[in-house]
Amino acid sequence: MTPQLPELPFELTEFGPSGDWTYENGTLTGRAGPRQDRFVPPGGESLDSTSDAPRLLGPVPGGDFQLLARVKAGFAAAFDAGVLYLHVGEREWAKICLELSPDRPTVCTVVTRGHSDDVNSFVVDGDSCWLRLSRTGNAFAFHASADGEKWTFVRVFALGTPDRAAEASAGFLVQSPTGEGCEVSFDRIAFRATGVGDLRDGS
Repeated sequence: MTPQLPELPFELTEFGPSGDWTYENGTLTGRAGPRQDRFVPPGGESLDSTSDAPRLLGPVPGGDFQLLARVKAGFAAAFDAGVLYLHVGEREWAKICLELSPDRPTVCTVVTRGHSDDVNSFVVDGDSCWLRLSRTGNAFAFHASADGEKWTFVRVFALGTPDRAAEASAGFLVQSPTGEGCEVSFDRIAFRATGVGDLRDGS
């Protein structure tokens, strides 16, 4: 049965391979299988060759919002990651990851418009970090935090048409592109029906 989170004002649906998703005592746990990832290489020729990874997503209510969680990953191989995921269309999606990239925990982001880009932002101490995905108007933003209080700006971007951006889905993804699998937990999950006032002031 697909877990439903009381912290979220929308229902979640599983996409991609099974993630063995569970929810207990405020913690969502998922597991990626061997060589599971969602990424379209920027140098690739085919837009239909997208690999896939376990995703748990739901339609976000209209208007500005923030989705945040503390992410802890059982890193075992390069690029294992726990992810907050944004979906606008089959070829338009984005993710902010706590990823072993390739041998140190790192905050990374990917924005896919047909093909994916790939950006490493900064190294993280330990195996956990807070991640945040937000929408303000027609723009989306990614932030990360060591404590869930002071947020570091990572990226702001547009994705899809304004109409499609207004109907985005968001949620969680787990990946293990090169390894035999990765278990990830998400706790301190919260949804706020407001955008981020100032992307760069730490709030």
